[in-house]
Amino acid sequence: MPNNTWKIGDIEIANQVVIAPMAGISNPAFRVICKEFGAGLIYTEMVSDKALYYENEKTIGMTDVEEGEHPLTMQIFGHDIETMVYAAKLLDTKTDCDIIDINMGCPVTKIVKSQAGSALMKDVDHATKMTKAVVEAVEKPVTVKMRIGWDMDQITCVDLAKGLEAVGVKAIAVHGRTKKQMYEGHADWSYIKQVKEAVTIPVMGNGDIRSGEDAKRMLDETGCDAVMIGRGVLGDPWLIKEVVHYLDTGKQLPPVSMEEKFMMARLHAKRLCNLKGEYVGMREMRGHAAWYVKGLPGSHKLKDALTKMETFDEMNQILDLYMAEMNCKAVKE
Repeated sequence: MPNNTWKIGDIEIANQVVIAPMAGISNPAFRVICKEFGAGLIYTEMVSDKALYYENEKTIGMTDVEEGEHPLTMQIFGHDIETMVYAAKLLDTKTDCDIIDINMGCPVTKIVKSQAGSALMKDVDHATKMTKAVVEAVEKPVTVKMRIGWDMDQITCVDLAKGLEAVGVKAIAVHGRTKKQMYEGHADWSYIKQVKEAVTIPVMGNGDIRSGEDAKRMLDETGCDAVMIGRGVLGDPWLIKEVVHYLDTGKQLPPVSMEEKFMMARLHAKRLCNLKGEYVGMREMRGHAAWYVKGLPGSHKLKDALTKMETFDEMNQILDLYMAEMNCKAVKE
């Protein structure tokens, strides 16, 4: 078995599979599942520096960490140096995270309008200055997640990466798309390679990882230290296990059965209900449930039912009915 361990600062990471921060998704219920499926490192969803500064109760609740999540990176977003330093210090001293990440990649209009997220890629000097202040204020390692640039006319990832390394950032994640691309088109891994060649700190490559082969190809083509997977694991945490296994052995795992998918969906729902109460938990589960059943025969009708469910029992009934129909069909055939 190859040794795929690596480090961010003094934090050892067991393998080269990292789960990206996803807004509205990367809560403890989701993160623990990713960890159980073998992710080497997981990120929290991004939290607002201003919300932490003004002691927003809901946002402070988002910084809770479960026992089985380590190592864990907690991500903050913002633009103002004073509030970013405050937020980073809070994460450093008042939470159980292992690493603090600064978001320079989110392309969502609301975030960009506040000059945070991928807007920072248009102002390399400010982004570097702000990061320097954060690094100097905390003990934990600081990392940055970025895109390749604002648009194809403003590709700033290499200059920004060099500046960030110079002020003490311990690792960088690069999503191979511009802000303007959002999540469309193909990720351009050549820029991940350029960033990796420009710095000596670890680089995580992000974008279009859907299989073990994709992960291996990204590592080979870019020289990056780890692959970061985001949307690919939605409804498919088995992708984590597949990538870890493929990078270790060069072999694929057998396909996942419908029963396994439904069992995991039920567990995910139960954890969300425990975390947020059944009313909120099951409404959040609607999207996850649709991802879990994607690609199954007749999934359109199944998804339609799942996106309207309100209780855990209702979800169980929908899945049981579908399973009975499928078994009945199989017997007839």
